[in-house]
Order: sequence, then structure tokens, then C-alpha cells
Amino acid sequence: MPTHVQHALSESLAGAAHAVAAVLGGASLSAAPVSTGRRSLDAAVQDLSYATLRDYGVGEALLARLVHRPISDAGVRALLLVALRELTTGRAADYAVVSQAVEAAERMGLARAKGLVNGVLRNYLRGRQALDRAVLESEPARFRHPQWWIDRLRRDHPDRWQAILEAGNGHPPMTLRVNVRRTSVAAYAARLVETGVAARPVGPTALRLDHARPVADLPGFADGEVSVQDAAAQRAAGLLDLEPGQRVLDACAAPGGKAAHILESADVELLALDADPARSARIAAGFARLGLRGEVRTADAGEPASWHDGRPFQRILLDAPCTASGVVRRHPDIKWLRRDADVAAFARQQDRLADALWQVLAPDGRMLYATCSVFREENADRIDAFRARHADATALPVAGGAECLPDEEHDGFFYALLAKSR
Repeated sequence: MPTHVQHALSESLAGAAHAVAAVLGGASLSAAPVSTGRRSLDAAVQDLSYATLRDYGVGEALLARLVHRPISDAGVRALLLVALRELTTGRAADYAVVSQAVEAAERMGLARAKGLVNGVLRNYLRGRQALDRAVLESEPARFRHPQWWIDRLRRDHPDRWQAILEAGNGHPPMTLRVNVRRTSVAAYAARLVETGVAARPVGPTALRLDHARPVADLPGFADGEVSVQDAAAQRAAGLLDLEPGQRVLDACAAPGGKAAHILESADVELLALDADPARSARIAAGFARLGLRGEVRTADAGEPASWHDGRPFQRILLDAPCTASGVVRRHPDIKWLRRDADVAAFARQQDRLADALWQVLAPDGRMLYATCSVFREENADRIDAFRARHADATALPVAGGAECLPDEEHDGFFYALLAKSR
């Protein structure tokens, strides 16, 4: 292997290890350090970081068999995990991965651990076939999800739980939403063909790319002709049954894709709320790029007294905070950062928001409850509990079904449409 390639490999191993160590410390992968200052290397670091976390259950099971004492240093543990994952790719010779992992330890200021890194990786290679078979006896290694997550899906979806787990370990599709205020779906699809980008329709305004690419390479992106949004997320605007002149609230709007789709779909008066100022700014920036006009405010949707002007809304979208268990292939760190107790904590938050927003919904109005979760406790159970608390709530049929389980076309989502009687 040429010296410069070896250098890049040790750099990418060190960079990915830094990112994985940050996640092991409780940070989200999106906030973890991945930049090396070189675009090609940054891509390699990101790819290895995501792959390591997707397969974290395998890596943990291997380390449990290879290292008989706890590894207290998160950086050392993360480096071993990313090196073990790199060994499965076949992109470099085994000996090169081992030597460059040792070099990565030096880069990370972990020179004291060079012997451990070398020994663990060589021991893995010596017993590779037997170790790979043995770790699959563990469900977290076999299904690459935490045990509590597996158990919950097995209970909630007895006929589909393995398919959901498999989808969560895959690579997500890249789907575009065409801004029909600036172009048509057919016209934009033709532009993609002209630029050599293969795509196909997967919804009224949705085009799924055959291969993901940077948004900067998409024709018309900077001019607001198109946005990136999963096909399941694009269902929200249509389910609201929007009409011109309606007052519409997107209660937990960041990053703003559904709010923008609402404005692209109908001439409504939209208020988009989010509790985080930085995320609210992101919503406003999205509106500006797309040429849309909607009000954006920073506020806790669960405290209407702090933001509501007394005028009721005809439509409310509550895209409730949740475990995001339906989008883990986009955010593989979620699987390992979440805990079983988090589900009940999110459920309490979902109830608080739904009860508060029901107060500002007009009689005959509709509230669309949505999550990107596949856990029943955040979905159907929440709607059953809400209807038990609110006699004036009627559940309406959801076109296309309430539950979108993740597959090759879309992420996992749940929708419930509630009508408020007079």
C-alpha cells in the first residue's frame, strides 16, 4: 500500500474513532467531530463512523470476547471498534489496517495503547471465523440493535419486527420534494435526466434518487426548486386536507420540511413554532430559499399562553418529539444513545403537547399527530389515551394507513388525524 494511502487510512481511523468516542460519551453523531479539512477524507471518516455505529452491537460483542478487562478509555474503545469494522470492508489488507490502527492510536495521543490495539486486532484475525460465528449468538450482534429495542419491536410488531430491524441497519433512500410553486414534478424530473441523475416518483411531489448525492449537485436546489425530504414525511401536508385561507400551526416545526411543504401546497396562514432559537432560524432560512412566506417563532408549543394570540387554528400539525426509532438508518447513534426508559419520557411529552394544542384548535378543526417512531407506546397508545381524555376528539381515517414501517422507499412514520367536534 502506498505511503500516502496508509497515511489517509490512519487519519480516517483516528477521525472516525474521535466521532465514535464522542457518541459513546453521549453526544449525537451529527455533533461529533468529523472534519479533517479534506473533503475526500471527511467522507471516509463519516462513512466509517456511521458504519461502526450501525454495527456497534457486533463490535461490542467482539470486544467482550477479545478483551477480558473493561476498556476505560473511550478513545481506545472507539478506535478498536472502527478498526474491527474496517477489517470487514476488505478495502485494505488486514495487516495494513492493523498497522494503521496502531498509527492512529499515536495520532490520537494514545501511544500507551498501541500494544493493546495491535494485540486485540491480531487476536481477532487469528480467530476470525470462530469469533464471527460466536458473536451472532447474541441478538444485539445478530440484529445490530440493543436488546430492549429488539424486545419492544417483537412485542409491538410480531409479524414485522425482523424486517423493521433489517431496514434500520440499511442505507436510507435520498428523496426529493419538488416545490410546485416554482416548477412541476415532470419538469424537474426532466432536468434530472438532463444532468444524468436517475430518479423515480414515490409520491405526488416526491422523486427518489437511485444514488444519493450532495445537495449542491442538484439542479435548482439553491433556487428553491427542490428540497430533500423522505417520502413518508411528505405525507403530512396531504393528510391535513388544506384549504386556502386556513390558519395552520406547525407546532414542532424544525427543521422545517413539513412546514415548507404546507406552504408549497396551499395559500394558508402558517405559524411555525420551535423551542430552539437555532432550529427556528433554520426554518426561516428554508422558507427564504424556497420563496415561501410563513411566520416563525421560538416558543414551547406546550405553553400556548406564551405565544397564542387567541385566534384558533383550523389545522394543527403536531410532529411530536420522539425516539426517532423509525429513522435510525439515518442516525445510527440513536440506537445506542436511547434507553428503554426514554420511550415513556417521550410519551409524557407527547401527551403534554397534544393536550395543550387541542385547546387552540377550532371546533371542526383537525390535528394531525405524527412521529418518526415505530414504537406503539409513542403512536397508537398515545392516540388511545388522548381520546380517552378528550370526548370531543374523533379519529378520522388516514389515507394510506396510519403506520409507515421503514422499507426501501421510506422511513418509519406514524400518523393519526383527530377531528374536534363543536
